[in-house]
Amino acid sequence: MGLSNLDHNLTPCAGRCSTVFGDSVCRGCRRFNHEVIQWNTYTPEQKNAVWARLDKQLDQILLPLLPHANIRVVEEFLQHKQIRLKQQASSGRKLYHALKLCEKQRNFTAESGLGISASEVKLLWQEFEQKVLSLATASYELAFLRANYMGKNLLHLEED
Repeated sequence: MGLSNLDHNLTPCAGRCSTVFGDSVCRGCRRFNHEVIQWNTYTPEQKNAVWARLDKQLDQILLPLLPHANIRVVEEFLQHKQIRLKQQASSGRKLYHALKLCEKQRNFTAESGLGISASEVKLLWQEFEQKVLSLATASYELAFLRANYMGKNLLHLEED
């Protein structure tokens, strides 16, 4: 399934790129450094694969952190705030954008649908950032280990 025309211009970029400082995983969007660099050359299928991985990470972290969230209210909140999302955005991605908005403007919390109080936002955001970066880094390391293993096996096959 490809990206729609509207989705085609969207990027996971969170505007806080840390790959320019040498991070292997961006602290903002959690893409791998080569994905940030090569994003504009990716096919829709490649972009979808990256989006899917990132959305799964957001689901894995945010759904348990925000058990009282009302996704319909979150969607209405994001629409009202004119946040553009991919058509297939996961619940975790929607929660992420709502939490991010509330982290910047705590007075949005009551209308966000997140099911939390304004006083909880800062600690939840910090916990989210720590957990999602750990998960993204582990994902990168696993991908690197797989590629390294496959490369060694390919070299070994070529020697035979």
